[in-house]
Amino acid sequence: MLLIHVPKLTNRLGYTLKVIFNHVLHAEYSITTDEQFFLQHGDAKLCYGQKRLGDSLFIKSHSLLFETTIEEQEPHAECRDGQWILYPVYGRDLDFDFDLLAATFFMVTRYEEYLPHREDEHGRFFPQDSLAMQEGFLEQPVVDQWARIIRSKLEERYPDFKLSQQGYRFVQTVDIDAAWRYLHKGTFRTVMGAGRDLFSYHQPVEVWRRFRVLLRKEPDPYDTFDYILETQKKAPGSHLIFFVLLADYGPYDKPASYLNPHFRQLLQHLGDYAKMGIHPGYNTLERPRVVDEEIKRLESILHRPTVRSRYHFLRLKLPRSYRIMQHAGIRDDYTMGYADVVGFRAGISVPYPFYDLERDHENELLIHPFCVMDTTLKKYLRLTPEEGLIAYKRLIDSVREVDGTFCCIIHNQNLNDLDGWGGWRDTYEKMIEYAGNKQITI
Repeated sequence: MLLIHVPKLTNRLGYTLKVIFNHVLHAEYSITTDEQFFLQHGDAKLCYGQKRLGDSLFIKSHSLLFETTIEEQEPHAECRDGQWILYPVYGRDLDFDFDLLAATFFMVTRYEEYLPHREDEHGRFFPQDSLAMQEGFLEQPVVDQWARIIRSKLEERYPDFKLSQQGYRFVQTVDIDAAWRYLHKGTFRTVMGAGRDLFSYHQPVEVWRRFRVLLRKEPDPYDTFDYILETQKKAPGSHLIFFVLLADYGPYDKPASYLNPHFRQLLQHLGDYAKMGIHPGYNTLERPRVVDEEIKRLESILHRPTVRSRYHFLRLKLPRSYRIMQHAGIRDDYTMGYADVVGFRAGISVPYPFYDLERDHENELLIHPFCVMDTTLKKYLRLTPEEGLIAYKRLIDSVREVDGTFCCIIHNQNLNDLDGWGGWRDTYEKMIEYAGNKQITI
């Protein structure tokens, strides 16, 4: 077993070691502050601090993991030999030229989002203000890469020390913001929608399509759920999760009613084939008690506990968003990512525990980061379907290279040819096949 020596075990340091060795490398380890015990250890060992102990592998430390307050940071990002580093260290006979642990903590806690920063119209952090985007490594799972550097150095120093590999994983998540475009809306919303079609840019073709769907002459364009379930079979061994919006109707929330029997039947059907989670409505950050009500709605439909979530509009504000989810009994949250750019917001691809910087302690809530969303590619980046597939493959390859987890967001309503989505269905199918093929190499 790996033995790690630290001069002082802080909450931050213990958490960071857990992220690297438990969640990324899946390695068994123990920690000690006893120098003599450490020196006498006969197996693999790693020393973290200001001085090397014996012939162990040595990471020279920055002060970040021994602090307890939130302070302005200067990580000094650099790219050396093709590898991005933060918190460079200097000295003679170093095994690493930067503090990989401090760098990991800075990224996965989203430290910079606790500091004063700008917010967009939805109260979200601007990715353009992140160090990763400014320096150009947002599309790299740098934390996974740093962990692999540690692993490589350990195996080189201690040939008998071998770590088992978790292996690449693919997780497809689908947000159900609107289950149907025309069907099951209720009389008022149906009449209002038809009236809007007549007097708006949609022109008569939209009216004609609406009535053909209502008369069951053609399927509702948003009802792509069976198609999603069937396409998922192209990626055997992958995981599929649906996140359901069950908020009350409002400017940003336009779901089917949770009382609608057709909607309830649909969700029960999906729950037979995939995992399910809640998609908390737009206003839940301002009204956290509403989350409990929305969770109860989903549980009343599925007759099982709700333990997964992703905020609608990706409204993630640290640490408030995660505290709300944890208080509501959520165990796994999938909001960590950006709406308008692709990449690894926390620099990591695999699930890891939430660390509340304001309270300086780890929480049980598990964060599942995603790196790309369909609407990001088309709406924000304005890519063509062909360019979108290239972006998908680039991100998949970067994750596969580190045996990480490729997690993406799809919307059922985007898998049709309406509203400019022509051609993206083919991109989706090719992405699923590419992401699900574990034999593809870079």
